[in-house]
Order: sequence, then structure tokens, then C-alpha cells
Amino acid sequence: MTSTIISCAVTGSAPTPEKNPAVPVTPAEIAASAVDAAKAGAAIVHIHVRDPETTKPSMDPAHYREVTERIRDSGTDVIINLTTGPGARFVPSPEDPSRATPDSSMTTPERRVVHIEEMKPEICSLDVATMNFNQHVFLNFPPHLAVMAERARAAGSKPELEVFDTGHIVLAKEMIKNGLIAPPPYFQLCLGINYAAPATVEAMQMMRDMLPQDAVWSAFGIGRFQFPMVAAAVLLGGNARVGLEDNIFLEKGVLAPSNAALVEKACGIVTSLGGNVASVGDARERLGLGS
Repeated sequence: MTSTIISCAVTGSAPTPEKNPAVPVTPAEIAASAVDAAKAGAAIVHIHVRDPETTKPSMDPAHYREVTERIRDSGTDVIINLTTGPGARFVPSPEDPSRATPDSSMTTPERRVVHIEEMKPEICSLDVATMNFNQHVFLNFPPHLAVMAERARAAGSKPELEVFDTGHIVLAKEMIKNGLIAPPPYFQLCLGINYAAPATVEAMQMMRDMLPQDAVWSAFGIGRFQFPMVAAAVLLGGNARVGLEDNIFLEKGVLAPSNAALVEKACGIVTSLGGNVASVGDARERLGLGS
């Protein structure tokens, strides 16, 4: 059993402070929560940002800049993974489905990676997925993904290939074949999201078995499936993600007091199964960062 890389998704876009006051909102809160998660054992921190006034998701590069600089200035050795997910929401107009409603956020691939090109994180997420997502379409057009992958590579950022179902893996493998993704590819299996692969051991194993042989992979389940999927990922030879983006509870009926608490519980699962939690150095070596 290799050591398990723990990733922490710090804030995301769906959970709100109204649901759990521990959800960080401002750049200072997000950075502090990321640092605490790293100290608890997370080798990677996955970062979204929010508008400090409205608490809603944001694409403002200034927020990404402040979060990234605060984490780096803290002296904490952790791998920063900035999201490129925002900017892919499409809601068709009832009158003319070819046009988007104001609830849509579709934008250019160049805009979706502007903060990657500026901050040059070691990792950036790349959602190789087009799917129904609650009541909107999460639309990631393959030529747009190619532009984003190329720009990430030029910035020195390794794409984390987020896949939500089996067809997404097929597309990701095509991108690898076409030279858009440098080896070793890093996959994140996203399980339990509405209308995508369920958070089950069977789904995780099927998706794992479809990955390229040299792939490094991680997985997560949302809500009450978060910790069972940590155990499944460890036993199937993968890595695991936890965090308030995916789940706001530490256990049934108990709100998580922090991202660090979720990381600590995940680390406990790893060690209780006879494994070891990967250090940041181990994670960098296995992911081929800095090489």
C-alpha cells in the first residue's frame, strides 16, 4: 500500500455559511482554512473563491491572488490547486434555448485560466465533463478544454482531471493521447453528484480500471458519502479528497467545525486501515511536480 495523498477542497461554491458557519468566504478566511488543513495533513489544498460581500462564487482574479499570496506568505509547505471550474454554467432561455439566461456564467476558456497564468499554482483543476448539474448544464466544450490545458502547461500548472462519469475518462484519455496532458496524468474521480456516477465502491472501481496505467488518481464522495469513499479509495490504491466544498458534516448531525477537522478524520481512516498519509514531498514526487 502506497502512502495516501490527502487533498482538501476548502470552500467550493455550493455550501454556504448559512448551512455551516465554518465555510470560509473571504480570501483571508479561505487562506487560513487552507493553512490549517495543511497542518492537519492535507498535501494539496483545492481553492475556489467567493465574493466577500455576497458569499457567492466569484471569478475575480484579485481574490485568487490574495488567497494564493496569503498561503505562500504563511510559510506552509502545501501544494496549491486553483480551480478553473467557474465559467461553464449554461441555462437555456425558455423562449430561445440557443441563448443563455442571466443565471448562466459561460465565458471564454482564456478567462477561466487567467488566474492560473498569473499565480502559476502547481496544480489547477480541469473539469473534463459536460453534464446536467442540478438545474443547469455544466458545459466544458472539448476545444475549450484544449485551450485551457495548453495554457495551464505554459504556466507550469499540472491539470487535475476531474471526471464525474465514465465517458469523461474516455475524453480525458483522448486528450492525453493528443499530447495535451503531460505524464503522469492526475485524475480526480468525483462521485455522488446528481446525474453522474454514484458514490459506490463499484463505481469507483470501474472508473479506476478505465484509467491509464501510469495515472495517479484520487476520489471523493459528497455529503454522507465523503468518509466511506475515503476508505474505498485507500483500499483500491488511490488517494482521497475531503473538505467543506463536498461535505459540511463531521458525522451524522454534527457540523464540521473546520476543514482541518475533516482532514484529521480522513487521516485517521488512512492510518486505521494500515496506511500512511503522504507528505507534501511525497505528493510532489508522485505527481511529477517541479520536474
